Amino acid sequence: MPGAVATGHSHRPTTKTSHKAFKSRKATKGAIRDAAKGKVSTEKGLRKTPHQQVMSKLDRRNQNKQRQLEKHKEHQREASLFVGKDGAPRNVAVIPLCGGCDAVAAIQSLNDSVDLEVDVPESAFRVSVDRFKQKIQYFPLKRDLTACLDAAKVADFVVLVLSAEDEVDELGELILRSIEGQGLSTVFTVVQGLNNIEPAKQRQSVVSSLKSYITHFHPEQEKVYSLDNRQECSNLMRSLCSATPKGIRWRDERSWMLVENVAFPSLESDITVLTGVVRGKGLKADRLVQVGDFGAFQIEKITAAPLLMRKKKGDEMNMDEATTEEVLETPTEDRDDVAELAPEEIVMDDADMEPEAPKKGVLLDDHHYFSEEEPEAYTAPKKLPKGTSKYQSAWFLGGDEEDLSDSGSDLEDYDMEDADETPAGPEDGEEGLKGYAPTEGGAGPSEYAKSVMFIEPDQDEDAMQLEAYRKNKRTDAEDDLEFPDEIELHPNVLARERLAKYRGLKSLRTSPWLEDEDRAHRPEDYPRLLQIPDYQASRVRAAREALVGGVAPGTRVHVYIKGLPATFRESYNPQVPLTLVSLLRHEQKRTVVNFLINLSSDTPKSIKAKEELIMQCGPRRFVINPLFSQGGNTPNDVHKYCRYLHPGQSAVVTFMGPVTWGAVPALFFKRTVSDAEATEEEISQLPLTLVGTGTSLPPSTSRVIAKRAILTGHPYHIHKTLVTVRYMFFNREDVEWFKALPMWTKRGRSGYIKEPLGTHGYFKVTFDGRINPQDSVGVSLYKRVWPRESKPLQGVLLDRDFVPAAAEAEDDDDDAMDA
Repeated sequence: MPGAVATGHSHRPTTKTSHKAFKSRKATKGAIRDAAKGKVSTEKGLRKTPHQQVMSKLDRRNQNKQRQLEKHKEHQREASLFVGKDGAPRNVAVIPLCGGCDAVAAIQSLNDSVDLEVDVPESAFRVSVDRFKQKIQYFPLKRDLTACLDAAKVADFVVLVLSAEDEVDELGELILRSIEGQGLSTVFTVVQGLNNIEPAKQRQSVVSSLKSYITHFHPEQEKVYSLDNRQECSNLMRSLCSATPKGIRWRDERSWMLVENVAFPSLESDITVLTGVVRGKGLKADRLVQVGDFGAFQIEKITAAPLLMRKKKGDEMNMDEATTEEVLETPTEDRDDVAELAPEEIVMDDADMEPEAPKKGVLLDDHHYFSEEEPEAYTAPKKLPKGTSKYQSAWFLGGDEEDLSDSGSDLEDYDMEDADETPAGPEDGEEGLKGYAPTEGGAGPSEYAKSVMFIEPDQDEDAMQLEAYRKNKRTDAEDDLEFPDEIELHPNVLARERLAKYRGLKSLRTSPWLEDEDRAHRPEDYPRLLQIPDYQASRVRAAREALVGGVAPGTRVHVYIKGLPATFRESYNPQVPLTLVSLLRHEQKRTVVNFLINLSSDTPKSIKAKEELIMQCGPRRFVINPLFSQGGNTPNDVHKYCRYLHPGQSAVVTFMGPVTWGAVPALFFKRTVSDAEATEEEISQLPLTLVGTGTSLPPSTSRVIAKRAILTGHPYHIHKTLVTVRYMFFNREDVEWFKALPMWTKRGRSGYIKEPLGTHGYFKVTFDGRINPQDSVGVSLYKRVWPRESKPLQGVLLDRDFVPAAAEAEDDDDDAMDA
């Protein structure tokens, strides 16, 4: 047998061998099972509906053909509105964004490209484009924010005019952002004065720069048309006459009209006649109509208003006009009323109600603690050996309450509820607390704890220490981010009187809110507001009513309206577009409305709650003093009130105003005033600023907005889980009043008040674990705040001659702590 080979022989390495590629058709059962990831594929019952069944090629082809036919019919239905000699005109709004732009000259360039020789007035006018067999109704605009917003509401196409020489200034960008926020139909962009750029080779770079600017706001813009080029103007006119406008959803759910002519009432009558073409849904005489910013009014009747007809006889053209008006619709018994509030009901007087028993403690969730009937003479607990019966205790001589041990070790401790694992903070209640943390000595002090005798400090020394403790705390809006909802009580102020309307909650999300305690403080008209138990069903019902009936869209009509104010005749300007929008059922009734607001990150300062803002939602504008609160859905429908809305944040805006069905975009403006302390970035040349945009949310009168007040204290002495706290209260009576409230620390520990110490507001707290000496002890109190009334906006949005002074928000007496 040969021996072992002594040479350094080794086999060829096999780690670099390339194997054949894996073929899925040869997969093992285990690989198939792993790829399925637990899914069970059973052929029977896998596709439960006919739409899920496997179709043959012929069936799929037939289905695609039916979809094409349905889409073609829908397109014809939308385009039929503009077809024919009686078709509706296409509304085109021409908005200049630069100071050197001229809307009238832009319209003249467009008309010249299709050989239309008409004079261009400064008000709305209609032209007929014979080349494309369409009618266009232009309304040239000036750089007026209110006029541009009203025109964009009723425009099928919006033409933005840029300048090749001037940049878009602050006013132009405000107009652009505002019309974008309220909703836009199809947009086109043109440039004016491009031929003035020399040398000519720089013109293309100017167009590219303008395109880059406009695509920042409207990414769908693929071309910037030059008004100096006849061919490009002709192409733009072709698009205006042949394209189907995409529309605006909230506008298309209602009936609307651009008013072409106004016939003011005579001395004998108070009926005003508005003439225009019905668009959107059918116009009903039973529904109220919103006329500009003048309010909602009832319709007396709707009559046909056809244009002058031309009849050809030989070589002559005769103009005939109908002498009698055809009545198309009149109101019925189902007519909406203009009343905004429910009728007053018989309310029980306060004198007839039973007087409330005096409270002896704070309200926690749905119970007033320490308010039960107590014996006349309160007997302090005695320090007794464990196991002593009530009969035996009579034979022990006990001292006063001050003679008891400071540790209170003989009093039985009660366990705190376990906190839920949620991202909420400790100030929100049980959700933000940490779990139970046992120590070597147990949850509370031992039976023979090494107590330290409490020595009450001198009053002057205590005041100096309090001032040193608070000197670094600031109270401006910026510190609201670092110390939200924290307040500081003056040592001479009684907390039980200062916070009499406040209550405690074990959990901000789940604890019940006792509404009976708030009825004495609610607004006078609050019970008369509209109650909507099922918002979704009510919204669908109101939207479906608008789908059928009414005067068909595309019909030119006379709308007879009664009760327009005298200011309407004085302020009417034919050069400014006037809109008429039909409201859905109940949209004139007032309730507690909610809007989502997204505060722009470009806003230089935070906005304080109840500060005056101007809001536009759909066809209406209001002056509001809103409440800010956190969004989301909670089991108890309680939401925390926000004192400030900081740049880049989102919140829910709440106020009392008319109902708005559906998701309608909203704009929030704020009037700016000169501030000597403002920086150069904060100073605006315009007296109005767009601070945020938002969307309407479901209204609710049962949504509770709870203002939180956090009282904080400083750990004075720590012995395991027993802590002596100071600087939260400043007298013994306040500690007794708020004794039932749960305590918490900023690091998530929870506890309860054990007993008060002395007369300066010191007290002992037992926590569920050891606390850090740098930690801060807090207690959360809540009070319901009520929304304020909104007022319709009078006048225009942006007027340089009228800038009202910045009125501070009128807070209640108990709201002075917001500072």
